[in-house]
Amino acid sequence: MNAIVNSPLLPPALKAGDVIGLAPLAGPHQAADFHKGTAILHDFGFQTKTLCPRQSLPFLAGSDQERVEIFHALWQDPAVKAIMAIRGGYGSLRLLAQLNYEIFRENPKILIGFSDISALLNVITAKTGLITFHGPNLTTLARSDRHSLTMLIQSLTQPVPPPIKAANLEVISNGSAQGTLAGGNLATLTHLLATPFHPQWQDKILFLEEVGEAPYRLDRLLTQLSMSGSLGGISGLILGSFTNCGDQEAIWQRLAELTRGQKKVPIWGNFPVGHGRQNLTLPIGSQVLMNSATATLSWLAPCHGS
Repeated sequence: MNAIVNSPLLPPALKAGDVIGLAPLAGPHQAADFHKGTAILHDFGFQTKTLCPRQSLPFLAGSDQERVEIFHALWQDPAVKAIMAIRGGYGSLRLLAQLNYEIFRENPKILIGFSDISALLNVITAKTGLITFHGPNLTTLARSDRHSLTMLIQSLTQPVPPPIKAANLEVISNGSAQGTLAGGNLATLTHLLATPFHPQWQDKILFLEEVGEAPYRLDRLLTQLSMSGSLGGISGLILGSFTNCGDQEAIWQRLAELTRGQKKVPIWGNFPVGHGRQNLTLPIGSQVLMNSATATLSWLAPCHGS
């Protein structure tokens, strides 16, 4: 990927009354989920603004051109202080080559979403240095648990998010590591391989999650990541939920096999991020400490600027 930026660009934190732009960046959504999510944001004291494509397509919220134009328009609107993806699904990959990354660099704002939106989060961070936020999409807010909603608001409004001490964390490989946080949906990130947006994870703390992949397909994705060299230089590995993907312990074992023989890195399983009810917000591009002794992920620097 060209124009990789190492120094972080901090978006301003949100405050009560701020406007969150709701962006149709990937797949189409259900109206009921949209309205439930919007109501939750309003209950937290935010206002919202939505721009809609003229019509949705079979598996896209709108044409590539319309989705790019809406994304740019919301980002350039001075009244909009953050952008939240309405839904994941599929479609972010199709936008990457058409985006104007100078817009994001010159006017830093919060961008939040997950699943297919992982492509946008990681590429925008890599190309601009902007810290982006892996957290609930609008249409998943209503099924997020209270802890996830609380963590979302804290991550968007406080300079430094509170440390995460996961109650049911599985320490697969002991140790501590610090580095820049990257990651998201396994399939989405694997599809960036061999493109101009190929992820660079050297010295990164990488987190991965997935949903609805058959065990053999999941193994294929993980093996491809390993064979591409993408896992070779990571400093730590955090595995979130692998919902409806078969035996989670088999997934952990496979990743332990794939990272064996390289420098020893801490590996965690069952971290509360992904497609389940618990999906804690993680700022991509932030500096974190992964401490297996305390099973705690903590932040080493602010994620927001003034």
